[in-house]
Amino acid sequence: MKRNLVLLLATAVSAGGFSLLAQLDDAAPFPKEFRTWAHVKSVLVGPQSAAFATEGGIHHIYANDKALEGYETGKFPDGSVIVYDLLETKEVAGNTVEGPTRRIDVMVKQGELYRATAGWGFMSFPSGNPAEGRLTAERQAACAACHAKRDDHDSVFSEFRK
Repeated sequence: MKRNLVLLLATAVSAGGFSLLAQLDDAAPFPKEFRTWAHVKSVLVGPQSAAFATEGGIHHIYANDKALEGYETGKFPDGSVIVYDLLETKEVAGNTVEGPTRRIDVMVKQGELYRATAGWGFMSFPSGNPAEGRLTAERQAACAACHAKRDDHDSVFSEFRK
């Protein structure tokens, strides 16, 4: 009985270690409850915008509690997660309203894990599908290069709406 308990504990510890490694290998796991986080701001990108083809729609930006610290100080601590929720628009009775999800982009701050990209990991989930978010190293680098334009705000474009 004692041997079985030791074997069971060893298996559980081993499985837990593999689970932790799997989590660390994920660039940024899909944050399922992000719409319950703090709403940072919204933007409407309309047909007059040069970015409309790829960015057109309603954008909502959400931040977890750690990221809220970064919005206050300009330096985002490890564990910060920012979600960019991009929705199509549709017209209903003269009103522009949210349509289907175009994509959900995620930034996660883990300085040690993402040294090459200023401490940030990036993912993009087409149509909001949690199974399709991994970006290639090239796309990660492209995201980081663009976000580096905001090195005065730790690579984060959005400002918390006050």
